[in-house]
Amino acid sequence: MRFAPNNLYIEEYIKCANCGVLIYEKRGAKDPDKNPETITKAGKIYCSKWCLDWEEARTAKEANKASTVVS
Repeated sequence: MRFAPNNLYIEEYIKCANCGVLIYEKRGAKDPDKNPETITKAGKIYCSKWCLDWEEARTAKEANKASTVVS
């Protein structure tokens, strides 16, 4: 979520590309257990390394499944 400069309204909602959790303006935190560092890859923002890994695994599985069906 990105707040307007005057903090009276929200300019943009930023969500994780995988799970859809809102990502606040201050990305990452000093305590990684409470707010893990966000990751940007291929123009997409992920809330955690886990979400990135999960999406990559899902994409690989779908590609493998598609190639199996075509053969």
